Amino acid sequence: MRDPIADLRRIAFLLERANEATYRVRAFRSAAKALAGLPAEEVAERSRAGKLTELPGVGDVTARCVTESLAGEEPVYLRRLAATEGTDLDAEATALRTALRGDCHTHSDWSDGGSPIEEMALAAVELGHEYLVLTDHSPRLKVARGLTADRLRRQLDHVARLNEALPEGFRILTGIEVDILADGSLDQDEELLARLDVVVGSVHSGLNDDRAKMTRRMLAAVANPHLDILGHCTGRMVTSRPAGVTGPGDRGHRVRTRPESDFDADAVFAACVEHDTAVEINSRPERQDPPKRLIRRALEAGCRFAINTDAHAPGQLDWQRFGCERAARCGVPADRVVNTWSADELVAWTHA
Repeated sequence: MRDPIADLRRIAFLLERANEATYRVRAFRSAAKALAGLPAEEVAERSRAGKLTELPGVGDVTARCVTESLAGEEPVYLRRLAATEGTDLDAEATALRTALRGDCHTHSDWSDGGSPIEEMALAAVELGHEYLVLTDHSPRLKVARGLTADRLRRQLDHVARLNEALPEGFRILTGIEVDILADGSLDQDEELLARLDVVVGSVHSGLNDDRAKMTRRMLAAVANPHLDILGHCTGRMVTSRPAGVTGPGDRGHRVRTRPESDFDADAVFAACVEHDTAVEINSRPERQDPPKRLIRRALEAGCRFAINTDAHAPGQLDWQRFGCERAARCGVPADRVVNTWSADELVAWTHA
């Protein structure tokens, strides 16, 4: 017997992974949420009577999937998605993906993500991760509902409670994607940054600053002892979506193409080596940041790396494959990637 709620969630996951439009994902997650609050007998009875669509959040397509699932059949919608999941990774990328034990850059609905922390964590468990670093945005990024110091403190308490209930052997690590401000300082209280397991720092504003200004800004951030990972360092966007079609978790923001920020990459990567700050290989399809030429320069400089998804929805957690493909093509070895380490090893490094 199939579980119709699990099938709906699997469809949503695959849609997220395929970077489909938000409204498609929301249809299946909303239906799963509506049915999860009902006894199984009532769901089955409504299906037999053709009354599933009377429930808020359940439409014709999702009701059909539930009916097929209750009949013991794999829903046609799910079968079609599974048949078009994508190409296999080559041997080098597969080896790197297998070596990864967690993801150091993810978002929840506490900021601009589309799903609760619990859903992100459970999706990471299903993917075989040992940990998930939660890195919601910092307060200056108001468009992304960045966390004030008080909200971040509440989130830390919430994560502590969640970790008590999650499967043994998995944990959520605390973190933040903190804005690198114009002067290179980090957009959160020093006391809170010191408490977090992992701090990712990214530039989200002033991306057109001149080369000298951007270089000074990034060098100051990398030198900050709280910064562990330099996020999507060029800020580029290589693809755009049509108006009205946004990815899951993007909260309606349109993504446009954007050129790379200009900075002295050799100086910044040398500083990353000096301060033992990892360079992020961002796996988001629209970012592909840094470009391969800069990954190679960072590798030659001696940098560590973190292959992260920057996921804003559960299905996007499987985007690490894209980062692994780019890293493998640039010759990045697994022993230079910090999220091939265990959670304890990672936290020992960030707190060193």
